[in-house]
Amino acid sequence: MLAKHFVLSLALTFFSVSSFADVVVIVHPSNSATLSAKNVQRIFLGKEKKFPDGKETIPVNQISDAAPRGTFDSNVLGRSTTQVSAYWSKLVFTGKGIPPKEVDNDSAMIEIVANNPNAIGYIDSSAVNSSVKVIPVN
Repeated sequence: MLAKHFVLSLALTFFSVSSFADVVVIVHPSNSATLSAKNVQRIFLGKEKKFPDGKETIPVNQISDAAPRGTFDSNVLGRSTTQVSAYWSKLVFTGKGIPPKEVDNDSAMIEIVANNPNAIGYIDSSAVNSSVKVIPVN
């Protein structure tokens, strides 16, 4: 029985790691930030407002039904998209935060990030082009 649980856990870990590989965090090409997964999580939850170099961050989400959003929320933020929405609703209601702007798709995300040195977002890895920079999340 224990072996069965171990195999199931191993399989779930593999699938969650492989699905995260499909979504990448992007910034403007001039941004030299190196971020940990925890930094990215804190930025997208409104707990961190600056990159390590002191420049302002402008996080941008994809809309809640976009495939990259679900992957990002579960694998980076550790919550479902519904939980993330509830988190932001509470902060907005109490006057303690404003959720990141949302865009419809990868193309819109690339356009915003490519035109704003302070923006940070995420897209499907297949959509990456030379107008944005993928940052490794340590």
